[in-house]
Amino acid sequence: MVSTIDKQGQTVVQSSQTAQNSSSKGTINSKSIMGKDDFLKLMITQLKYQDPLSPLDGSEFAAQLAQFSSLEQLHNLNESVKQSVDANYLLIQSVNNTMTANLIGKETKISLSTINYHGQDSITFGYTLPGNAKDVTIKIYDENNNLVKTINPKDLSKGDHKLSWDFTDNNGEKVKNGNYRIEISAKGLNGEDMKASGFLIGVISGIKFTQNGTKLIIDGSEYDVSDVLEIIQPQQQGEEDDGNG
Repeated sequence: MVSTIDKQGQTVVQSSQTAQNSSSKGTINSKSIMGKDDFLKLMITQLKYQDPLSPLDGSEFAAQLAQFSSLEQLHNLNESVKQSVDANYLLIQSVNNTMTANLIGKETKISLSTINYHGQDSITFGYTLPGNAKDVTIKIYDENNNLVKTINPKDLSKGDHKLSWDFTDNNGEKVKNGNYRIEISAKGLNGEDMKASGFLIGVISGIKFTQNGTKLIIDGSEYDVSDVLEIIQPQQQGEEDDGNG
């Protein structure tokens, strides 16, 4: 029952509901939240079964109509907000997709976790040093955690450094197709451990729109847009260290 119904109206409605079909009564009572349709039905029932010799007070009825109007407006506002949010999401997604498509052909720096080998000639990756280092060692492991390649780059200065790997192991033989994990360790000038982070360099050759988000295709592998660290100018020849030795 709505609290605005007077005691006399409540008594009449309750007694009339007893005579109604119990299934329809159970349908209304089973809802934990009263909607605008239920509110309107309750008002109509109250008017239908009111005592003609003592009708519902006009001010009370006006107050109930005001409540119904407010309830309907809130419901419509809620639906409008939902539609607006959905429309904004689609608009943002469309803009993002359009902007992402403009990245095709651009060279990018991607956060490095693993490298996927599927027959390509080589791959460019790099490392970032927070300061000048005394020694840097890069170890590459296969999916079975076997060490396949060790690289000792020459550039130990602070900053970003790029090198290439032709997918050969320490014996000069091509590795098998699969994912390879790169581990970078560095020592500072006083021999202390230094945190070095890795990154992948590649040209975005395509964009794929999936249910899990937009994917960038780099060297035949898919990467999330969130993995992009930087869009950079194409590298100049001679900038890379030789990582094949």
